[in-house]
Amino acid sequence: MISIPEHRLDALLHRHAMVERELATDLKPDEYVKLSREFSELTPVIDTIKSYRAIVSEIADLDAMIGDSGTDAEMRRMAEAEKPALQEKRDALEKDIRVALLPKDAMDDHDAILEIRAGTGGDEAALFAGDLFRMYERYAARQGWTVEIMSASEGAKGGFKEIVAEVHGRGVFAKMKFESGVHRVQRVPDTETQGRIHTSAATVAVLPEVEDVDIQIKDDDLKIDTMRAQGAGGQHVNKTESAIRITHIPTGTIVFVQEERSQHKNKAKALKMLRAKLYDEQRSKLDRERSADRKSQIGSGDRSERIRTYNFPQGRVTDHRINLTLYKLPEVMEGDIGDLIDALITEHQAELMAAEAAA
Repeated sequence: MISIPEHRLDALLHRHAMVERELATDLKPDEYVKLSREFSELTPVIDTIKSYRAIVSEIADLDAMIGDSGTDAEMRRMAEAEKPALQEKRDALEKDIRVALLPKDAMDDHDAILEIRAGTGGDEAALFAGDLFRMYERYAARQGWTVEIMSASEGAKGGFKEIVAEVHGRGVFAKMKFESGVHRVQRVPDTETQGRIHTSAATVAVLPEVEDVDIQIKDDDLKIDTMRAQGAGGQHVNKTESAIRITHIPTGTIVFVQEERSQHKNKAKALKMLRAKLYDEQRSKLDRERSADRKSQIGSGDRSERIRTYNFPQGRVTDHRINLTLYKLPEVMEGDIGDLIDALITEHQAELMAAEAAA
């Protein structure tokens, strides 16, 4: 493995020190937010670089000791015995640094908006959409994240025709972004008397939750309608105009929120959802322009692509992007999807490192 150029490490150390100094000055709020985010991203990398350089220095000292003819034989044996463990640590830290130096998605540390929509399959698709939402809820709980429903439309026999939720926590988008796409289920529905396996699908979209500093929306570009909430929701339903629908006039993007009793809270949630959608549209357009010939769909967010199949009769789940099959479907549906997500992240990092090496 070719050593990491020292000038790249020096540049990172210099940038970290400079950002730290700038944060101590009088900054505008939006500048402070951006620099704080950069500082928090750089700090763990800087700690790794310092550990890496300390071990490299230790190895150099050992090499000098081993190569010195005046070194006591016992000391030389101790140095030679200690060196392999240090080399292993050095290699591990070097790999961590290489991963850290890969191009970063600016949204990785952000919260996410999770959208799940029933696709082909009628009532069974709605039930599957409900199963997927519960799977993500349980995964979020395992990560120490919180999930808050923004809007939901229930299916006739359960599940959801559509459900949108906010997921809050550390590194949510970094892990969840690979879930965007078409999820397919193969199973025998409860209503099936002949025992036939049905195939249905649901579409998942994971959008980074963005702030005003990430994307700005002009008030003049918005058409805001208030209306009475409909469906399940308690006594306030159809009595107060708490539901909010916002139309972004330039793009025609529409969002609708009715989960809260407060019109003000629903409006705030709707604006969050709108910002996320507009930002996602911009990202998708750039991705298409930059990688029209890209073969891999990992991380591309192409929601027309079938990415995963959940086969209940065989108890397996297959991610088609990386040809990974796990025979632990019951555990997966209980939120144990860490192996799938970690494998996707690892594959994505390997692709980026290969691209860098080729360049």
